Amino acid sequence: MFRQIPFYLIGLRILLAPALLLMYGSDVESIWYGVVLTAGLLSDVFDGILARKLGVATEKLRSLDSIADTIFYAGVFLVAVLKHPHLLMPFWFPLACFFLLEIGRHVFDQVKFGRSAAYHMWSAKAWGIFLFAGFTEILVFDVAGIGFLGALTLGILTNLEGLWASIILREWHHDVPTIYHAFALNQQRQ
Repeated sequence: MFRQIPFYLIGLRILLAPALLLMYGSDVESIWYGVVLTAGLLSDVFDGILARKLGVATEKLRSLDSIADTIFYAGVFLVAVLKHPHLLMPFWFPLACFFLLEIGRHVFDQVKFGRSAAYHMWSAKAWGIFLFAGFTEILVFDVAGIGFLGALTLGILTNLEGLWASIILREWHHDVPTIYHAFALNQQRQ
């Protein structure tokens, strides 16, 4: 039973994306967006911690975690676009760069490895905190400022690091904390 908790946390994060869309359609108070964003952040933090502690941090779980992150933040972004498109317009160029890089990286990983990467790099963990801050600005406080710009900037840098890791790694790996670790994995395979 306890060994399933990380899977439940991942499932929760997936379900929070459509919940956000329902909230938008129901015109709820902004504070509830903060509650959902906090639940998403906490589920993302604790699914990995518990998975390692319970010995269930498998390749499958780590891949599901990455998919859940994508679904959750795609839902968050969609609600931000629907709720405050005027706040996002000044960020069109970094948003376009981010999305092109994100899509290009997934395509590259699919071509090279036959599946998407699940590196869970330290930069991605920091990016998750900035995503929380940036989307809290937009959905709770109705502004887009330094938090959102920081999230976009770190998102671009994180994707560049992930793409670099995918370029240099000879085979698919999960849980590669930094580009340094990617180089070390290649050295071990020689």
